[in-house]
Amino acid sequence: MVEDCVNGVGVDLNTASIPLLARVSGLNQSIAQNIVDFRNQNGVFRDRRQLLKVSRLGDRTFEQSAGFLRIAGGDNPLDRSSVHPEAYGVVEAIARQNNRKIEGIVGDADFLRSLNPQDYVTEQFGLPTIKDIITELEKPGRDPRPEFRFASFEEGVETLNDLKPGMVLEGSVTNVTNFGAFVDIGVHQDGLVHISALSNTFVKDPREVVKAGDIVKVKVMDVDIPRKRIALSMRMDDQPGEKSDNRAGSSSKGGKPSARNDRHKGADSGQKGAMAGALAQALASARKDGR
Repeated sequence: MVEDCVNGVGVDLNTASIPLLARVSGLNQSIAQNIVDFRNQNGVFRDRRQLLKVSRLGDRTFEQSAGFLRIAGGDNPLDRSSVHPEAYGVVEAIARQNNRKIEGIVGDADFLRSLNPQDYVTEQFGLPTIKDIITELEKPGRDPRPEFRFASFEEGVETLNDLKPGMVLEGSVTNVTNFGAFVDIGVHQDGLVHISALSNTFVKDPREVVKAGDIVKVKVMDVDIPRKRIALSMRMDDQPGEKSDNRAGSSSKGGKPSARNDRHKGADSGQKGAMAGALAQALASARKDGR
């Protein structure tokens, strides 16, 4: 997991610790130590090529790791991107053919989007690689994670006393259990969406519907201020005061059992009665035989 993050985002060559550097593709604990020692003795790295001066960091290791080691504010603006030094020639060709300086290209989204990647394909670098290079130049050192979204809490709803049954609010899922999901709606007390109120269809496992961090819309069903409990529903058709259960055999609203369910309950009661009678008869016979 750590390796995936490091190799996906990259690390700052001039600030990364030994344990973090050791997670970079191609590096190990020993080489990471040598990088930090070199940094301490010679000052910050100004160019990726300086890595080749580090003890035990040869051409092969440089080839594997250079693209993940970033230098902010270095001599070459490409060193802060994920573009590998071997591909710098592609960027130089783009700059040369368009009479631009490299530092002027980096981050110029309009210019980069106007390029035809096919024009820069070579025997060494194919079309997919050229597209990746141009994308990286547009937003060098970008965070590859998707944008984090926050729940928009209702203005004026800050405590349990502000909650009213029937309110529809936006919240963030904080925890998922076998019996439902807890949701932060901005009142310093998480509310519970019971498993039966997560969906209009049957839910076997709440984790199939929501996960921690999800932004959801919920309806306030009940507020118990003395016990600090908030009952919520993700089924907008539910009404406060109604019992809802979405398990098989129940209606989707109001929690009223269907006629079919009633018949099943009756049959179950008859079966249980017959079993109880048979058991009583068996016990009576056992006592009689034991006399």
